[in-house]
Amino acid sequence: MSGRPEALFPLFSDLGNLPGVGPKSVTNFARLGVENPVDLLLTLPHSVIDRRIRDGLRDGPLPGVITVQVTVEEHHAPSSRARPYRVTVTDGHESFQLVFFHARGDYIRKVLPEGSIRVVSGKAEFFDAMIQIVHPDFIVAAEDASDITRFEPLYPLTDGINQKLISKAAQASLALLPDVGEWIDPLYLKQEAWPSWKTAVTKAHAPETAEDFSPSSPERLRLAYDELFAHQLTLALARENSRGKKGIVNRGDGVLQTRVRNQLPYTPTNAQLRAIAEISADMERPERMNRLLQGDVGAGKTLVAFMALLVAVEAGGQGVLMAPTGILAQQHYEGLRGFAEFAGIRLEILTGRDKGVTRREKLAALAAGEIHILTGTHAVFQKDVVFSGLRLAVVDEQHRFGVRQRLELGKKGVGADVLVMTATPIPRSLSLAQYGDMDVSILDEKPPGRKPIKTVLVSQGRIDEVVDHLKKAVAEGRQAYWVCPLVEESESLDLTAAEERFKALRAIFDDGVVGLVHGQMPSDDKDTAMANFIAGRSRILVATTVIEVGVDVPNASIMVIERAESFGLAQLHQLRGRVGRGEAESTCLLMFQPPMSATGEKRLKALRESNDGFYLSEIDLEMRGAGDVLGTAQSGLPRFRVADLEGQAGLMKIAQSDARKLLSDDPRLVSERGIAARMLLWLLRRDQAVRLISVG
Repeated sequence: MSGRPEALFPLFSDLGNLPGVGPKSVTNFARLGVENPVDLLLTLPHSVIDRRIRDGLRDGPLPGVITVQVTVEEHHAPSSRARPYRVTVTDGHESFQLVFFHARGDYIRKVLPEGSIRVVSGKAEFFDAMIQIVHPDFIVAAEDASDITRFEPLYPLTDGINQKLISKAAQASLALLPDVGEWIDPLYLKQEAWPSWKTAVTKAHAPETAEDFSPSSPERLRLAYDELFAHQLTLALARENSRGKKGIVNRGDGVLQTRVRNQLPYTPTNAQLRAIAEISADMERPERMNRLLQGDVGAGKTLVAFMALLVAVEAGGQGVLMAPTGILAQQHYEGLRGFAEFAGIRLEILTGRDKGVTRREKLAALAAGEIHILTGTHAVFQKDVVFSGLRLAVVDEQHRFGVRQRLELGKKGVGADVLVMTATPIPRSLSLAQYGDMDVSILDEKPPGRKPIKTVLVSQGRIDEVVDHLKKAVAEGRQAYWVCPLVEESESLDLTAAEERFKALRAIFDDGVVGLVHGQMPSDDKDTAMANFIAGRSRILVATTVIEVGVDVPNASIMVIERAESFGLAQLHQLRGRVGRGEAESTCLLMFQPPMSATGEKRLKALRESNDGFYLSEIDLEMRGAGDVLGTAQSGLPRFRVADLEGQAGLMKIAQSDARKLLSDDPRLVSERGIAARMLLWLLRRDQAVRLISVG
């Protein structure tokens, strides 16, 4: 089944075939992400208008939409066209008015003859101490009351699309629904008492009770699960596809690892030992490893990665450690040089700065297998970089590397294992959504001896005290970061803020004490500014958030974050983690601009009270939502139409284990349930996943 099944053709037909949808509406619908009837069916109503008939006005919400049976009492024709036409009616308890602007009197008298009984529905509100309904939505004879939908669905709208049009198009799309098989595990389906897919979609668009609109209604839960299941099935297929690729069995003898371990000034944490064991076991398998190492700031990821690289060298191959920037690559190199000496192996660094003879010599040594471990930036992707036997690639800070680069890396060493590291603690639900195709090792303990960082909230008005604090610290030989406010959506404004703070501080301190680094500087200038700070030549580094990831200066013990309330919690935690790496007591000063919003205050207080990145990431998710926590642009997160990542983490977990089990029982998806699961992948536009089965 390599092409879309014929039963689904009507759902993927042209929207313009639906009643009332012309070429202009097709363009407008596209803005809602609706291109075919199937998209319309997955765009569920977000709320409902309750149009059940009430006994009288007093039973309804005022102001609010109400449906009542009335007797028409009297018409009040206006004295001029500019004034409204009014009709007094009674519900048997009290009188009120129906109001019409620019109305034709003969038409209204025909629709509402005096003495007649009608059912009217519309928004009732007070005006001049009198209740009125302006332009009722419905006026029908009592015997036709059933024509009024009891619960009228309300859809998301955009320019040129009104409720009537989208509702009519959705109803017409329901007629195109085919019978599809069942892709949910039968026992789970029975346990949850969920309806079939077709029933769930139909009922979601034609609710019969107010409860049918709740995210916890069986129909909505079923459709949310379908989405999460399709997503996890896609990730599981990608995972099987990469794991199915033949790897190299990398079995280390432990000699090099033991040498390094014997020289360590501390005992690795249990979490580090567990992660090293998980990675080593993966590397011994004949399939390629695809693992994520997730750890909080300062949890000791580098040691774990280095031990994994040593397994590759012990097995007779080479390893590469890649960082997103030249500064970080240099830092890894400096940090690992001592370890490499203990182990008695050759470690080198390769960045875009290596030119001429130096570069040629390094490349020759790499190709000859004389360099055991290479650290570098994406410069290691270049065509002339050839390994003699690459066994393991470690990628630092995953979200800075796209999937395309991961694939490029795979080409460098056919079958090389891949270990991805991230220092951004991600809530479990998001981790499943984003990295569901990878096996995950988590470092959730800090090595002994890391001093907690004191976090203090300071109002912007006390900036002079902050500067005095810095003067003392600089006089004592310490260093500080000063991070400038994040200006929404504008790098140039971020830049201005940083440059102005730099000038203000430079006027206070001696020449050379204050450095500046921001995202729009040429790379060489940025590297020079960082190098000066790392070497201690400059004492205060004014920066935008470019320093968020990985920069390690043990002597820096103060972090000032200006307008801290404008940052996300995870980002603040990352920035704070730049200090507290040396012997000195470290402080993080969160400067805020009063008055602070309730959420801003909650965020900063959470940070003051906890140093646990995983705990903070959950709070961040609760406060901001998935897209913001990961930054929607580079989050790689799927956009779900029905499922809610934050609220339905439990469903995501079940979907993941179910998808993996289905594939292990039926890798080609050819059983009855497997064929239904293919149908789901087509329905939810997971075409690429279906093709993975076709070639798998």
